[in-house]
Amino acid sequence: MEKLYITGRERKIIEILLQSEHEITLGELASQLQVSNRTVQRDLKHVEEMLQDYHLTLKRKPGFGLELHGSEANKFDLSLILTGVKYTDFTPDERHAIILLALLEANEPLKLYILANELKVTEATVSNDLDQIQKELKEYQLTLVRKRGYGIKIVGKERNKRAAISHLISKHVDEIDLISLLKSNIKLKSGQNNVEIFNRLLGIINPENLSIIENEVEKIRASLPYGLADSAYIGLVVHLALVIERLKNGDIIEFDPTYLEQIQPLQEYKLASKMIKQLEQSLDITIPKDEIGYITMHLLGAKLRIDHNYLIEDSNLGIAYNAKKLIQFVSEQYGEDLMNNYGLLNDLVAHLKPAIYRLKQQMNIKNPMINDILKNYRDLFDVVKTGVNKIFVGIEFPDEEIGYLVLHFGSALINSKADNPLTALVICPSGIGSAKMLAEQLQKKLPEIKHVDNLSIFDLDKALESQYDLIVSTIPLQSSTNYILASPFLTKDDINRIKKAIRKTQINPSSLKKQQVPNKKSPSKTDLSQRLQTIQNFSKSTLDLLTSFDVIPLEQKGTIEETLAYICDILEKNKVINDKSKVLTDIIERQSSGGLGIPETELALYHTRTNGVQNISFTIFPLQTPIEIMSMNEQTMNCTTILFMLAPIDPSQEILEILSFLSSVIIQDDKSIQTFESANRGEIFSFLSEQLNHFINSKLT
Repeated sequence: MEKLYITGRERKIIEILLQSEHEITLGELASQLQVSNRTVQRDLKHVEEMLQDYHLTLKRKPGFGLELHGSEANKFDLSLILTGVKYTDFTPDERHAIILLALLEANEPLKLYILANELKVTEATVSNDLDQIQKELKEYQLTLVRKRGYGIKIVGKERNKRAAISHLISKHVDEIDLISLLKSNIKLKSGQNNVEIFNRLLGIINPENLSIIENEVEKIRASLPYGLADSAYIGLVVHLALVIERLKNGDIIEFDPTYLEQIQPLQEYKLASKMIKQLEQSLDITIPKDEIGYITMHLLGAKLRIDHNYLIEDSNLGIAYNAKKLIQFVSEQYGEDLMNNYGLLNDLVAHLKPAIYRLKQQMNIKNPMINDILKNYRDLFDVVKTGVNKIFVGIEFPDEEIGYLVLHFGSALINSKADNPLTALVICPSGIGSAKMLAEQLQKKLPEIKHVDNLSIFDLDKALESQYDLIVSTIPLQSSTNYILASPFLTKDDINRIKKAIRKTQINPSSLKKQQVPNKKSPSKTDLSQRLQTIQNFSKSTLDLLTSFDVIPLEQKGTIEETLAYICDILEKNKVINDKSKVLTDIIERQSSGGLGIPETELALYHTRTNGVQNISFTIFPLQTPIEIMSMNEQTMNCTTILFMLAPIDPSQEILEILSFLSSVIIQDDKSIQTFESANRGEIFSFLSEQLNHFINSKLT
């Protein structure tokens, strides 16, 4: 077939039609292309001629718009052809990207006529483009300097320039194309971005360095106690590749020294530091300490792929407190009680902790689904945004971040309670929020599906695909042939294709799920032993907690440090702790890392893991005289009750989950806060016993 010769605008029209999941109006096309309706009508004549060559047609539905008709195979063939197409001009958006990248890379001012010659447009066109670019740069705290005789230059901090480059890559280079560079067995998703833009953007990254960096990031990924979403994994690799290239050009970044000191004790910082040392050796380059801070931020900002065991006790309880308030706000707006949804609380805290780190450091994020979220869940988006602005005062959440929170709430709101017979696997590279949203929609719209697991594309090879009746992926796969390609938001076409696959599976159950998979009703001896061990661990840990529980009024006055020392004396005499000096040191060190007072209450939760104890314990100390302390939102407050929670230095997973649950129970609602403030031992013990009983039952079932 002959090579296509089309304009950049015609190519863009075809791309929009290929990607659209519903009819699109002439006005919508014109708006996206930034041209008039008449111009689009003229371009469509040539577009329709080209479509015929690929056995595709453009259907016009009065009152609805345009829709591309034809087989998925023919659409895919056309999308592949577009990557090698010869074109005669760039779209305005593409011109902006090329100009912006050139300016961000340049160390000296660029001349207007040089940019115009390269793009084959007039100087007036480039000047108009620069007007638009100037507005965009304000979002990154960058300034465009334009002087006659001097040229054009972008002025601003290095970290903001990097943020702008990262945004360009995320906007114009599809995530799947980036994955394809890192993992060869994934098919390239083509037709979505212009190959010229792709080459220019990735041309700033040395491919040899990319391979070395990817290898080091993989080592870090294996060392983390949680999974990295594919998007976070890719983001870190691209960030490091940019770091290396920018450093070679002498572009040094600065990280807030106070904040750098605060994050140094974190495991993520230690891993980032180790990775930097390896890269320095492998690439023969000196990397400043400030870069470790930004890599740590990437790790802290990583979306958790599997977060069922995320522990609130290990997080800032202040974030959990605000997350509870947000859940309450959304619950009230929707008339749906989500307050007892422990999984939702964990998901939100897991997301919000690194998100707040990012926002405070002005780190931009990409949410590739934001337009779909706004289109399909506008009401929920508005409710969540209102709640966030009301609760997280002083922190500005961009729409992209709100979008991720919407996915968590959407997943909770549409959760199906039906008991279904099939098991599905979801592959989604954008993180747990989108994966869970897709999983919940599968269960809601297809009641035959009983259970859905989420996996990263990088872990697919390790998965036993035969244990699933159905595999649904939002990206093309090569390692698996038995899967269904679907949108994260499940279109009607997606649902119909999945229903067909389900009918096929029901007729021939062995088509995906092989016979060697153990019957869940007959667990192996190993499974049974593990379950019995889990039951024993939960039972013992819960019994230790309830046995140690006590309410001990304190009459002694003094500073918070003196009060804590007095508390440790009492607990040692009561044989709750073994080494009061060690416990006191650890609890004061925990206090130094952030306020422990629960906002809008008179409670303070002092908790730590320490070598000074062998078992978990929970003791409440009502104070005769209030003590002024720092709250979790960094405000001073009067504390009248100290909640003292201790755990061994290396506790079991069951202990951690119990303490995490207990932390969430304390801030559950006004009633629970009032119960703990009451200092009534019998009432609190009864409340704790009831809550722990529900929790343990839910874990064991």
